[in-house]
Amino acid sequence: MNEVITIGADSFTLNLRLPKLGMPEILSFASFATSDDALFDIERSSRVNGMDVAVPSSVLLPTGGMGFFGWPAISGHRGGRDFTLQFGAWTAQQEGETTVLKAQDAVASIDIAIRLTAHRSGVIAMSTALTNKGDTDYQLDRCMAATFAAPVGTTELTSFTGMWGREFQMRREVLGNGVWLQENRRGRTSHDRFPVIFLETAGQRFGVTLGWSGNHQIVVDRTDDGKRLIHLGELFEPGEIVLGRGETYRSPVAYAGRDSAAFHAFVRNDLLAWPGGEMSPRPVTLNTWEGNYFDHKMTSLKAQATAAAQVGIERFVLDDGWFGKRDDDTTSLGDWDIDARKYPDGLKPLVDHVTGLGMQFGIWFEPEMVNPVSQLFKKHPDWALQINGRPLLQSRTQLVLDLTRKEVCDYLFSKIDAVLANHAVSYVKWDMNRDLTHAGGRDGKAKISAQTRAVYALMDRVRAAHPNVEIESCASGGGRIDFGVLARTHRVWTSDCTDALERLEIQRGASTFVPPEILGSHISASPNHQTGRRHTLAFRALVAMAYHMGVELNPLELTPQERTELELYISTYKRLRSLFHAPGANFQVEPQDGRYVWGAVSAEKIAVIVAQGPQMVSEQPAPLILPQNVVAAGGKWKITTVLPAKPEFIRISEGQKDLLAGNISFELSSAGLAGLPLPMLKPESALLLELEPVMGGKTNG
Repeated sequence: MNEVITIGADSFTLNLRLPKLGMPEILSFASFATSDDALFDIERSSRVNGMDVAVPSSVLLPTGGMGFFGWPAISGHRGGRDFTLQFGAWTAQQEGETTVLKAQDAVASIDIAIRLTAHRSGVIAMSTALTNKGDTDYQLDRCMAATFAAPVGTTELTSFTGMWGREFQMRREVLGNGVWLQENRRGRTSHDRFPVIFLETAGQRFGVTLGWSGNHQIVVDRTDDGKRLIHLGELFEPGEIVLGRGETYRSPVAYAGRDSAAFHAFVRNDLLAWPGGEMSPRPVTLNTWEGNYFDHKMTSLKAQATAAAQVGIERFVLDDGWFGKRDDDTTSLGDWDIDARKYPDGLKPLVDHVTGLGMQFGIWFEPEMVNPVSQLFKKHPDWALQINGRPLLQSRTQLVLDLTRKEVCDYLFSKIDAVLANHAVSYVKWDMNRDLTHAGGRDGKAKISAQTRAVYALMDRVRAAHPNVEIESCASGGGRIDFGVLARTHRVWTSDCTDALERLEIQRGASTFVPPEILGSHISASPNHQTGRRHTLAFRALVAMAYHMGVELNPLELTPQERTELELYISTYKRLRSLFHAPGANFQVEPQDGRYVWGAVSAEKIAVIVAQGPQMVSEQPAPLILPQNVVAAGGKWKITTVLPAKPEFIRISEGQKDLLAGNISFELSSAGLAGLPLPMLKPESALLLELEPVMGGKTNG
């Protein structure tokens, strides 16, 4: 019998056996650890016209061509030869929490190394490296980062789709007999095909995601015996990856976790790298975009900063429009010099004013892009990604700079560094507002993979030079949110759509794999700039409350009543953010009849946000049954705070009034069984409930 290699712990492990020849066999996944057994050595016979020698079908990264007839996770060739790979002489090396499996194909002269890491959060990470040991070039057509497995049985898959302004829309489907395939060719994570799926089958549920901001593939293949293999990896353009002698391709990292809580813990504990080593309380942010657009006037901006500080805002972010001759979105990208027309004395007077008010100062960049109408493009038209003989296709009047060229990255770094080094900047909003098309380099070859790695390298360089500066990943909103970019940033702009009604579903989807304190959510103006809807300030504020809350409007345009109300919600956020952003505290309830519920729990307090999207269909709302991780706090509780003070209820009974007034205390276990009988909210309204334990009190009512 062979040794079983176990990656992970408790009930979420990957159990493997290394063969003499072929790929590592998956004995089980997303279950408890197993030990080797004689059952595993029994050769399985196939049907009469099958292979004479049985070939395991549930393996890591199947290569195909040697008796495996499913979807190959690795493929390539050497001038048409060595198109079949068969690795042998496997070894396993332990490096802390990481196991490295290595093998060679002596015939094709290719080495493989598979890195598997069991993170303390419970997430399992996997990546693959292939090295060309031959004398001639090897064209790599496909090399998935990882393979995970699901057992036989009906399998439901949840994926995420959407568009600009409506990201993270969850879609569920039951898998059939064929291959389920998702491919993204946009050159960034994308708005419509996020590299995240969840699978549920035979009592198991787990999620997988690829930490990569470029093109990707996710494939779910059905094996001959009914199991399913889930492959995740980078998607190559034709001829994009050619390995010379001794060269290695290293895949992105793929991750698997049992649930959202595991992914949240992984991001918090293992992925994010905070200035100073620890996340500070997430500051209330004012972003100037929707309040000003390109209209930058120093007097007005200073007044806005003063008004922002007065209502409790802690970070002031100067968005697009401060550089070049940037009066609209058709010009000046690439010209990262301060606009002397708008800022005759530079940015320092504004920065000093903001920091003098006790706020942090942040600034917007879009380093990867260039406008054809710019001094940079006029001087260096060859710096844009392009293919000779093909038209320069613009998107949002933008082209993409070739960051694979050292001189381009050096130029961009020097411009970013000049702003950060000479001003008290604490935060950079790093934007990317177009997909990649015809992304070719000077050699005429595809550069999307190399461009993605070059973006990472530029981010790393900025982080190294300015370790106390936080970076937000924005890409037309939520177009670049993944574990690859989150290893280099500290926040993501969840969506360019700030409409609170749309944000209910957007934020619910995004928070399945990103913790709420990383998801930017802003209180915008009414009517909303994207949809034209009008919402109360209470609804807008409560939808943003549990996330990284900010403000996306001109505070000078608020009425005195609105300023007072905004100040109340900002102070409430500050009071509760340590709870909302505490590790393991978050919970979500599956939406029911248009009602969304989320919040956080500790031994001292439970905060519950209830938001009604569309009008309810039911005659009465179902009682709110609190999830198990909330009920587990135990004991007797009561409602101590309700915001707004007068929620927009359709009708309310006397008993419900007593419940909300805190006159009725109840066992938390009852709230997990019978539920809280809350009144029906009007559509597009919300309320915040704060619950606290009752010490030695009696149950009333």
